[in-house]
Amino acid sequence: MNCEIICVGTEILLGDILNTNTQYLSQQMAALGFNVLHQCVVGDNAARLAEQLNESLSRSELVLLTGGLGPTADDITKEVCCEVMGAELVLDEEELEKIRRYFEKRGRVMVEENKKQALVPQNGVVFANHHGTAPGCAVEQNGRWAVLLPGPPREMRPMFEGQVKPWLAQRSDSVIFSRMVRTFGIGESAMASAVRDLLDGVNPTVAPYAKDGEALLRVTAKAQTCEQAARMCDETIEKIREKLGSYIYGVDVSGLEYAVVEQLRRAGQKISFAESCTGGLIAKRLTDVPGASAVFECGVVSYANEVKKNLLGVKPETIEQFTEVSRECAAEMAQGVRRLSGADYGVSVTGFAGPDSAPDGRPAGLIYVGVSSEHGTAVREVNTGRGGEGSRDYNRTVAASNALHLALEEMRR
Repeated sequence: MNCEIICVGTEILLGDILNTNTQYLSQQMAALGFNVLHQCVVGDNAARLAEQLNESLSRSELVLLTGGLGPTADDITKEVCCEVMGAELVLDEEELEKIRRYFEKRGRVMVEENKKQALVPQNGVVFANHHGTAPGCAVEQNGRWAVLLPGPPREMRPMFEGQVKPWLAQRSDSVIFSRMVRTFGIGESAMASAVRDLLDGVNPTVAPYAKDGEALLRVTAKAQTCEQAARMCDETIEKIREKLGSYIYGVDVSGLEYAVVEQLRRAGQKISFAESCTGGLIAKRLTDVPGASAVFECGVVSYANEVKKNLLGVKPETIEQFTEVSRECAAEMAQGVRRLSGADYGVSVTGFAGPDSAPDGRPAGLIYVGVSSEHGTAVREVNTGRGGEGSRDYNRTVAASNALHLALEEMRR
């Protein structure tokens, strides 16, 4: 079954709030086996909402709408939807009583305008709101459905999970299951070329994606059960592994930092960082991962050369001969922070984040990352080729990712 998502609210169009509802509902609907064809945002304008709803219903059997179910005059979703679909709004006494109790429980007085929220489509389906005052509902016309949900995620998500999702599951004859293959060290075009024959598959499908410094493949299968779809995905992922090999650093992991934390946790080991151009970004990414405290010892932001020498033990002659942005300095920084912290792995990064080139002409984006462990010290040179406006954040992100990836490679030796 095809479906579309319409988020209603001028505040979304103006960028006053971040629209997380679309992402959440798209993921949920795909998992239920629905084909999400279109997504859009419409402001609080009755004519434009009616136009969009008519268009969506003309091509899809199901339309989800969020927002516009409040008590004020600009909350128009129910009214417009019922007008488009030829349904009458009637007062639901049970819902009205729930709204009264909601206000009484909080010691507040329910105003007359709130009665509007107890209006529901006659002969429609009502979804109770246990976290707010606006019930959701579903209305049907000629075999096509519109499902109306409150806009605030704290109300919409539990309503969807507890009531709408089971209701929708009865109307789907399949599920869609996806797995994400994450690679590092290979560009999106090279990755896509390596798995070219798999990209034309219909079920499962394989789709390439790119993000700063990484390339990903989403493998998606449609079947009658999750177990069947998962097996189909796994078979395709084995083919991908044969083609991409060591470029793959994980499947269904949220990022390099998650893979590093998991690897360290399984081994009972710890890590520390010495960062120059990234200014603590690597430590920040690692500590964003729940459970990082079990594997993270310390982070040193050693921007100044004196800190590199006095705290990390980088030799003055190393900086004098090779400069602070060099393989040699990265190696000694990694060794120094490992020695300082007592961690199993010391990771370093030093380089030119940009946007300008170095005074000696070396380019922005030239970075060295190092990893020290009981196996020795490994150093990787990275040159992003990025300078000028907007390059600094990109270079720092890529530097941090390379440091994490080199650490992961060393851990898996």
